[in-house]
Amino acid sequence: MYDEVTIKEIVDKQREYFKTGVTLDIDFREKQLKKLKKAMADYENEIIDALKQDLGRSDVEAFFCDIGTVILEINETLRGLKKWAKPEKLYSGLVCFPSLITKVYKMPYGVALIISPYNFPFLLTFGVLVAAIAGGNTAVIKTSSKAVNSTNVIKKIVADIYEPEYVTIIDGGHDIANICLAQRFDKIFYTGSPKIGKHVLRCAAENLTPVTLELGGENGNWCIIRKDSDIKDAARKIAFFKLLNSGQVCININQVAVASAIADEFVKCLKNEFDRQIGNAVNNEDYPKLITKAAYDSCAKKAKEYQDRIVYGGFGSEANLKYAPTIIYPVDINENIVKHELFNPLLPIVVYEDEKVDELLKVIADREHGLALYVFTKDISWANKVMSTQQFGGGCINEVCLQLMVKGAPFNGTGHSGMGAYHGKWGFDEFTHPQTVLQGYNKFNLPLREHPYSGKIGKIKMKLLKLFER
Repeated sequence: MYDEVTIKEIVDKQREYFKTGVTLDIDFREKQLKKLKKAMADYENEIIDALKQDLGRSDVEAFFCDIGTVILEINETLRGLKKWAKPEKLYSGLVCFPSLITKVYKMPYGVALIISPYNFPFLLTFGVLVAAIAGGNTAVIKTSSKAVNSTNVIKKIVADIYEPEYVTIIDGGHDIANICLAQRFDKIFYTGSPKIGKHVLRCAAENLTPVTLELGGENGNWCIIRKDSDIKDAARKIAFFKLLNSGQVCININQVAVASAIADEFVKCLKNEFDRQIGNAVNNEDYPKLITKAAYDSCAKKAKEYQDRIVYGGFGSEANLKYAPTIIYPVDINENIVKHELFNPLLPIVVYEDEKVDELLKVIADREHGLALYVFTKDISWANKVMSTQQFGGGCINEVCLQLMVKGAPFNGTGHSGMGAYHGKWGFDEFTHPQTVLQGYNKFNLPLREHPYSGKIGKIKMKLLKLFER
């Protein structure tokens, strides 16, 4: 069992280890990343079993979302690390003459705290760890107390490949997380809800620790379907996404806004797609479950509030914690269910008039920024304008969720959906700070910056400064 003394000792040992300078070596970092990549393959069966026990995941979904994605992240980092970590050489400028060379070093922060969630326990633990290792940090990882089996496998993997003074796993509930947050870390990375994100920021402020927050978003993620869209294609993709991890996905569609002219037809297509892709979800072994009884009860309670408008689903099995994908239609844009993140398989459908889409966008923009935005339309010009003017983390045009998979692109939120970014070089940058160093020169130094600043000499200096600083 962890307590304040034990956790402080862990942090202190990691700080001493970091001070040895071992983690600064790029070859060392690459070696640690390769260890993790090998472990993902060696422990594949145990990871799949753990995800099945915790979340009811199928083998395919487990590999697609948690195993393969981590391996791809490691591969991208290994390919780019030497280039990313190389100091940047800059021309200092005439005002700095004769010191013409400046370098910007990419320095690790030091001891990092990573707090990971339950919904993708391996991806959102090891995916962040990859960035921390690449940046040259040590890491204390607080895993989710809800994904017990996954946490046990994560602990086993880390103990197998890393020394505790380099990477350590700490499990437990919110009390343990608070003890961790009370320590002086050099960097904190939290994935979870906006409510806890605020708490993390408050704790970090005590030590002025830089923080990255990846949050689900206060008001959830919108999907907008214009009347000119390919309805069947949209329904197929949205059904897949809503079934993924039973809706427990931070970038998942929280609510759909569909043009009135096609609303009935879209709902019909969506029902058909749920039937085609999953059938009787509650009794389907491939359909994931909700993480806890509390999560199941919350989902069932919310569905009951809208039972008069449930047109598909609306039932579950308390025994196996599976709740069917549920379409709630129609829902007004100002109702409670579309004003907060659901994180379950409920899907409210808001109807709007296509010619008033700008009013819809204004309502969305006036609420807290989502982590994702999805639009379906044949009008790509309009879609590009929306994507370049609305504020959100990331999104897709005529597609769902795949923005997460693009190599070289950041994953991040804004406002209530987070701050900071990671994946690939963005993750490396998130776990390093740029350190500017000018290389001085002891010959041909000009007295331009020195006193006197008055008289004839001062006037000459002013002319030169105006010449140089243009």
